[in-house]
Amino acid sequence: MAACTRAVAVVVAVAARVALGVLWLREGLVKYHAGFGAADIRLVVDSTASNPRVPSLYQAFTEHVLANVSTLFGVAVPLLETALGIALVLGLLTRAAVCVSIGTLMTYWLADQLVGQYPVMVSLSVVVLLAPVAATRWSVTRLLAHALRDRPRCRAVTEGQAALWL
Repeated sequence: MAACTRAVAVVVAVAARVALGVLWLREGLVKYHAGFGAADIRLVVDSTASNPRVPSLYQAFTEHVLANVSTLFGVAVPLLETALGIALVLGLLTRAAVCVSIGTLMTYWLADQLVGQYPVMVSLSVVVLLAPVAATRWSVTRLLAHALRDRPRCRAVTEGQAALWL
């Protein structure tokens, strides 16, 4: 029974990781195809400035940071989303990618960008975050760790706490 429960946990966690990755890939690729850029970031800045649902601290961030480097964020946002998607689908730096995923989604919510799939993405992120070992059972990282496990220099990275971040 325990082996069956573990197998189900692995399937659920891996499916959550891959589904989250596909959703992030979709987000990033849609932005690339739509020509996302500095003008889109400036729209976020303008919409947060007058929105009472946006916390004042985030309004200050958009006014003083996003507004001044909108070109950088216009390139970085779709790049980040696509990189998160690739990392999660392949299972590379899974725990770090999930933490960035949650942080990114929270910034979108702070900007009052309430897209229907964002709660789903946070839920998938939490599943992966709560089951990092199961979520990376079938991943590129697991394959690399297995290939490197007999090398003394790599053992510290592929075992123990460090491995949870891979």
